[in-house]
Amino acid sequence: MFPLAKPCHILLLLFLLHPLHAIPSIIPLNNTCRDKCGTVPIKFPFGSGFGCGHPDFARHIKCSYGTLQFSTGTGIYTVSSIDYSSNTIVIADPLMSTCSSMQNSGSFTLERTSPFSVLPDNIFVLLGCSTTSPVFDRNADFCDTGSGLNVCRGLYSCRSVEGIGLEPNGAISTCCVYDPPTALGSSYGLDLPKLQCSSYSAVYGFGGDEGDPMKWQYGISLQYNNSYYSDACKNCEDSGGFCGFSGLHESFACICQNGMNTTINCYGRGYAWSGTWRHKIQTKMSIGGFLLLWMMFFL
Repeated sequence: MFPLAKPCHILLLLFLLHPLHAIPSIIPLNNTCRDKCGTVPIKFPFGSGFGCGHPDFARHIKCSYGTLQFSTGTGIYTVSSIDYSSNTIVIADPLMSTCSSMQNSGSFTLERTSPFSVLPDNIFVLLGCSTTSPVFDRNADFCDTGSGLNVCRGLYSCRSVEGIGLEPNGAISTCCVYDPPTALGSSYGLDLPKLQCSSYSAVYGFGGDEGDPMKWQYGISLQYNNSYYSDACKNCEDSGGFCGFSGLHESFACICQNGMNTTINCYGRGYAWSGTWRHKIQTKMSIGGFLLLWMMFFL
């Protein structure tokens, strides 16, 4: 008969035999941070994947198969460009209507808690709206009836308007340049079913020719909060690393290109953890567990 093992020995044994890879990594996997996604340069506070950049932005921005994506509660959009000098990004909705292609669209929302806000220069155009749509409530004044009418005429002159069941150069009574009474910004919502409209278009520039909708710049321009940059991040970047985060508390981490990740920089200062060290620790803990098992039952 083997002697009975004490409960404390059993707990210690389970800990030593438990594979270390089952414990959540405190540092992103090596070589996951990159300075470019496709043709779009990536700088802090953005990152190419989880653990890279600032955690508030990692929830919305990621690089997927060479395409930089922006996520909200209503869908995933492509990031067309980032202007780091003005802290703005342009996103493209694949179902949004343009002069070259029109179809039924989904809704667009921007959460209040996100570090992004809709720029006031964006022109949102609702297309194929029902005559009973709330946007046509004369007491609400939701539509721009001034220069906005020219934008409606431009879009309704496109042959692609047939894609939402309308005739080119038809009446623009079902079109509305959406001008809600509340200022654009965070927590912006465009609920097409509620507004009773078939599609929407977003224009952030006219390309130097307001009379030719084929030259207009389609997409949604967003401003992002750039107050997250810190001395710690600058120190990390100066050493050739990428600013990132780790752990349950999403603490700052400097992700180095040589596979060594630290809490300070890539010059070798600060706590470090590498994949090689992780493997050695796991191996030693497993050997220790088997030795303890042998001692418990045979000594």
